[in-house]
Amino acid sequence: MISAIRQSPHFLHVLDFGERIVLAALFGYMVWTFVLAWLNGGSITTTILLVSEGAALVFVLLRRFTNDMSFHPADWGLALVGSAAPLLVQPTGANGSAALLAFCSILMLVGLVVQLAAKLTLRRSFGAVAANRGVKVGGPYRLVRHPMYAGYLMTHIGFLLTNPSARNALAYGICFIAQIGRIIAEEKLLTADSKYRDFAARVRYRLVPGIF
Repeated sequence: MISAIRQSPHFLHVLDFGERIVLAALFGYMVWTFVLAWLNGGSITTTILLVSEGAALVFVLLRRFTNDMSFHPADWGLALVGSAAPLLVQPTGANGSAALLAFCSILMLVGLVVQLAAKLTLRRSFGAVAANRGVKVGGPYRLVRHPMYAGYLMTHIGFLLTNPSARNALAYGICFIAQIGRIIAEEKLLTADSKYRDFAARVRYRLVPGIF
């Protein structure tokens, strides 16, 4: 009975809607804290991060619903934690040297471009929970199988280096673990599709070329 309820389209729609509400609320909290920090002397890294997280939220709100997604509670938990944890970071005002700020700003901009390119390639096929919304192989997907997560990683590293704190390190650490779990969950579901198996055979690495 419980399994049947979980796999019903209505139940999935409710979960999907609930996830969007939670992420929108957390992003609103993030905007509030970042604006306050900016008024007290923010930096370009806070602006880049807001654009990055805001773009992710927009695509979550506009994504196409599919029934071909994971029903496993752990996969939904990974998706929610991986998406929510980065929204809990806060600016510290400790941006470091001018050289560090410049390096991290460039790193974050590159990460932003990579993730936006991935999102525009996916368009409404973008999603948080492991699902098959169609296999995309163009753009940055020619380099790694999960370029969006690679872009997130760059923006998160850049922000953390210029805004170091235990809170931010914990949030991003939890996010990174969840993202790895999401990659594994997504590939477990997608490998049932022959198109994805062909894609995975052509693009060897998941996240970082030559490493993973």
